Amino acid sequence: MSRRWIAHLDMDAFFASVELLRYPELRGQPMVVGGGTRHQPERQPDGTHRFARLRDYVGRGVATTATYEARAFGVHSGSGLMKAAALAPDAILLPVDFDAYRRLSRLFKQAVLQHVPVIEDRGIDEIYMDLTDLPGAQDAIGDDPHGGVRALALRIQSAVHEATGLSCSIGLSPNKLLSKICSDLDKPHGLTLITEADIAARIWPLPARRINGIGPKANAKLEALGIRTIGELAAAEPHWLVEQFGHSYGLWLLAAAHGRDDRPLALERDPKSISRETTFERDLHAKHDRAELGAIFTRLCERLADDLKRKGLVAKSIGVKLRQDDFRILTRELTLHMYTADAAVIRHQAGLCVKRMPLERRFRLLGVRASHLLPASAAEVRDAAAGVQEEGQLALPF
Repeated sequence: MSRRWIAHLDMDAFFASVELLRYPELRGQPMVVGGGTRHQPERQPDGTHRFARLRDYVGRGVATTATYEARAFGVHSGSGLMKAAALAPDAILLPVDFDAYRRLSRLFKQAVLQHVPVIEDRGIDEIYMDLTDLPGAQDAIGDDPHGGVRALALRIQSAVHEATGLSCSIGLSPNKLLSKICSDLDKPHGLTLITEADIAARIWPLPARRINGIGPKANAKLEALGIRTIGELAAAEPHWLVEQFGHSYGLWLLAAAHGRDDRPLALERDPKSISRETTFERDLHAKHDRAELGAIFTRLCERLADDLKRKGLVAKSIGVKLRQDDFRILTRELTLHMYTADAAVIRHQAGLCVKRMPLERRFRLLGVRASHLLPASAAEVRDAAAGVQEEGQLALPF
């Protein structure tokens, strides 16, 4: 019987790595991507560039990504740039260039598709692949019983680098949950393979928050209950977890800690909806954290618009999802007069959804969804034009 092999490929510090292709002189330096056009590097008469520094930043923006050198100072994706400036004042600040990131994203996915028939596209910088039935995937090579699938993953990794000049990390395991964890274990340019027999040694010592689906709030509750590692979570009594977290989430926590996940790759050609969401490092409030939320909200809408355009789709409905600090989920949705894939239209309609929500409590998750989808070629697309600009004068919650 064939062993199931699911791979998760994650580009290494993707946006920052794309910028390093353009400015190789910044390699080895702390650098953050998240500035605006005013932070565009200035070319000097001698051919060098003058770069903006975080210490000079004033504004409400957030970091889109950071090099590993900047992460060593505590600057990560989603960090407020003013806070990042206090942590790494000498770090280089570059503007976001989504056109360049989309182009490299297409290139790396095209390179992967030369080796696998289909992928699950998880956004601009990550994909899942099912390698189970590919030629050689079940072969042993020398003393390595999994040498065949390891060699296949290495070929994919090399193909991505040849096509883009960028590195990626790949996690290999029997399922999506474990592969997602593995792809992050040996970054950058890592290749990590585990089987069920490796879970106790490789997965259980990790912090519980490394499981995709355990956000800051759930992790804080687990720590308050004395559970800090995945292994401690795996040893918990099922009944006790259900009492603490509810039936569905409690049983999922236990299954995830044991590395159980039977989800297939999502290869649906005609999705009913597309969404983007993020879980915050701390609970935020619509009033007290308005600037930070506004930047995150706008970026989610921009990425949702990018996803629609990449898939050649347009949407008739835009919705918003909030998960409050008490774990209650709030949703609102609006139907548009015309189909759209425009970021400005999505941002405005999503803002109107938020205005219809009670915002007294802090919340831990924010998501934006596009639904009632059609191929762009089959629908009249609403342009991001004057109507949105005019409506945009309305005061939005953040």
